[in-house]
Amino acid sequence: MAKPPATHRLPAPLFDARCKACWFVAGLVALTIASFWTLDLQWAKFFSADAMRKMGKFIGELLVPNFEGKFFAKVWPAALETLAMSALGTLIAAVLGLALALPASRTHPGDPAYWRAPTRLILNALRSIPELVWAAMLLIAAGLGPMAGTLALGLHTAGVLGRLFAEALENTPPEPGAALRIRGVSEAKVFWYALLPQVLPQLMSYTLYRWENNIRAAAVLGVVGAGGLGQMLAFHMGLFQMSETSTVLIAMFVLVAIVDGVSFASRRWLMR
Repeated sequence: MAKPPATHRLPAPLFDARCKACWFVAGLVALTIASFWTLDLQWAKFFSADAMRKMGKFIGELLVPNFEGKFFAKVWPAALETLAMSALGTLIAAVLGLALALPASRTHPGDPAYWRAPTRLILNALRSIPELVWAAMLLIAAGLGPMAGTLALGLHTAGVLGRLFAEALENTPPEPGAALRIRGVSEAKVFWYALLPQVLPQLMSYTLYRWENNIRAAAVLGVVGAGGLGQMLAFHMGLFQMSETSTVLIAMFVLVAIVDGVSFASRRWLMR
């Protein structure tokens, strides 16, 4: 018996008027084109011979770091101060974020969650204000130094972690908690014995990831006088001391690499 001839299907059209994703991508493309059209991007001036010469001179001066012992002895205390700012700021953020995440989440279907909306509004306000703005405001109260930077990191990161923690709590499987509630166990014990053990690895992973970000942010906060490597960077760049600036940048790179490695290894260990 002869086989019927094979039918060849045409490929799907690249754009379909009924495809929501196609319209979404088309909107993004139009927005990107409009961004290029509205911004005054002076590419010719950027790639001009004079600009390339100045940039080359600047990079050439940065490639000669200052490793003198007298200056090097000032860099490491600043690096440790930056590390301490990021660690303490992240710890404050984790504690405050968890405290705000509990009223900001609905952990089971019968949870009235009266404070969910106002608490989420507080979290939105905390994370919508950048660290630099927090630091600038706190410098008025705390003065120059690492305290303002540490508190700025803690407040901004608390808004980020609080939202992530709340989402993690709401997405936790409800069955273990429901089994305890049926037996009349209080909500506090349900949290400690059913909810927290399930979500703790995820909370720790979020916290470690934000610590990676905060080590970079702590270095930047020093630019506004919040201490650490950033303060040294602002000082030496302001005096056009490129060799010292290069040394500070190298210290930042080494510090970020160490923290990234420790955080990545810790997250892998927690997720096993």
